[in-house]
Amino acid sequence: MSRTCYAAACQTDFPYPTRREEISDRTTRMCEIIEQTITGYEPFFDVRLLAFPEFAHAVPIHDSARKLRERLAVPVPNEHTQRYERLAREYGCYIQTGTFLEADPDYPDAVFNTTVLVGPTGVLTKYRKVNPWIPWEVHASPQDFADYDAPLFPVAETEIGRIGVAICYDWLFPESIRQIAFNGAEIIVRVSAYMDPWGATNPMDWWTLVNRTRALENTTYVVAANQGARMRHYPPFSWPGGSMIVDFDGRILAQADPGPGEKVVVAPVDVVTLRRERERRRGHDMRAHLRSDAHPYLQQEYLPRPGNEDHPLEISTLEKRIRDAKKRLV
Repeated sequence: MSRTCYAAACQTDFPYPTRREEISDRTTRMCEIIEQTITGYEPFFDVRLLAFPEFAHAVPIHDSARKLRERLAVPVPNEHTQRYERLAREYGCYIQTGTFLEADPDYPDAVFNTTVLVGPTGVLTKYRKVNPWIPWEVHASPQDFADYDAPLFPVAETEIGRIGVAICYDWLFPESIRQIAFNGAEIIVRVSAYMDPWGATNPMDWWTLVNRTRALENTTYVVAANQGARMRHYPPFSWPGGSMIVDFDGRILAQADPGPGEKVVVAPVDVVTLRRERERRRGHDMRAHLRSDAHPYLQQEYLPRPGNEDHPLEISTLEKRIRDAKKRLV
């Protein structure tokens, strides 16, 4: 493993598509950004990891999974991921794609919010958002299905380090990010569409606070690509960007100025130093110091799985599950 590589957090600003046939144009632009970033920075350093935002390919503009499947959902992998694979082979890089709305024939009533990590050898991992932003997102969580047997939090072993990923609202659940770290991740990518007012500016800069906190509490790098779409592109929200790269002590190594628009920021990711720090530290090693049996709340189910009658998901059925979950709170 080389000592240092560079990562790029890339944000996009597309109008939302209304038909799956429009996804190709977005893929074309992201492929251009990949090539522009790698070749543009080549005189200075090698960009080996590039991350894109949530909803870069399609946005959940409908209020039911049925409508999303009819109009926007696609299988994953697909012809778009094949284009990323060609670039990864050509440049020897790793691409964490923006998310797709995924249709899987094994789950015929569901839509997943899905990103894949693509490397020089092809698709390395597929991650489906475990914590959809309910009630507005009518995607299914893989955790909704009792017979789901694929890893919820996959981590890829690569020549630049062990890479995991989680999507947007997942990062408000420290248990999910910690599981990725305990699965071996050294770099965790955040693929996100984090809107105002919870974006990158005071007084509610959750975006920055959470990225830095998850990095330091898990001793990992965080490469966080946020959506930079203007309000007219993704109504009713505006999207502040602020894409960033954070080191394992919570230091911001690079951050795009808050505000909409296409932007790319790059910073070094030194996994060799991270491994040395993990091995050396006896203090502030929150993974090694974790007292698992002190947290019995994790043994209680709060948000129940949907019943058969709840599929395909709709906002109304999600609202009912949330009400039921609140009854379980102390």
